[in-house]
Amino acid sequence: MVKVKIRRNEHNEIESFTISGHANFAKKGSDIVCAGVSAVSFGAVNAIISLTGITPAIEQGADGFLHCLIPTDLDESTKEKIQLLLEGMLVSLETIERDYEKYITISK
Repeated sequence: MVKVKIRRNEHNEIESFTISGHANFAKKGSDIVCAGVSAVSFGAVNAIISLTGITPAIEQGADGFLHCLIPTDLDESTKEKIQLLLEGMLVSLETIERDYEKYITISK
């Protein structure tokens, strides 16, 4: 199962997310759940970097592990853009969870 953990700060802003595990929906290379989660999460990180010029702290590892930590020392405009991108990512992940709840779980 893919596990997504969203961590928010006291202002309800997403400050980090962690994704780990494999969906095991289908064999490797054909797993649409893993592919969807990967596309959505890496797309969000790439959009943050490309559209804001900010590079989050990123850690990748085995078994589908991705941890992304957003810097805290950002101007308000940049912070708002990043939050919009992250909230969009979360909506997409929640859509995958709704349709494939046996293979992905999101905790906030």
